[in-house]
Amino acid sequence: MADPGGSRPVTVSDVQQLVKRKDEVEAQIKAYYELLGQKGVGMTEPLVDAEDFPRGDIDIYEVRTARHNIICLQNDHKALMKQVEEALHQLHAREKEKRARDEAEALAEAMSQSQPQPFARVNAVTPGSPASISGLQVDDEIVEFGSVNINNFQNLQNIATVVQHSEGRPLSVTVIRSGRKVHVGLTPKRWAGKGLLGCNIIPLQR
Repeated sequence: MADPGGSRPVTVSDVQQLVKRKDEVEAQIKAYYELLGQKGVGMTEPLVDAEDFPRGDIDIYEVRTARHNIICLQNDHKALMKQVEEALHQLHAREKEKRARDEAEALAEAMSQSQPQPFARVNAVTPGSPASISGLQVDDEIVEFGSVNINNFQNLQNIATVVQHSEGRPLSVTVIRSGRKVHVGLTPKRWAGKGLLGCNIIPLQR
């Protein structure tokens, strides 16, 4: 079993074993005290009579052994109590650390889910164009353009392909604008200017 001060992390099983040993030591101490009680002596009564002769009414060797064992066991008990305390402290500290880590991970995951990563940015929108009419704005960071997102975006050709296949049909576009997620319905179509959108999109450097 690991020493609570050792290199291996303390487990609940370690603490249970320490407590078991503590209980065993307490039982042994109790047994020795009962033995002394049966002899009619405790830890401090003299083992000689008034004339300094060994008392004849008790087994002196047995009493001395019991007293010695009680002192040793009480020292063991003290050390075990200290180990139990340290082990519990380590367990609680690790549990607290784990809980904090779990909470931080959950928060990071929630943040990443609520704030998808952008892959491109709008750097120009022509007035009167389909992009302008849909509400797309300069500096909007695109996180979804139809079926295109950060996971499958390779280059601007991906967006061009989606636009060509969606002429006359509304496209769902999601952008980050001033730190907030905004959904835009964009319908690529012929208009007075060039292309089907009337905006310029550039890839974000990753």
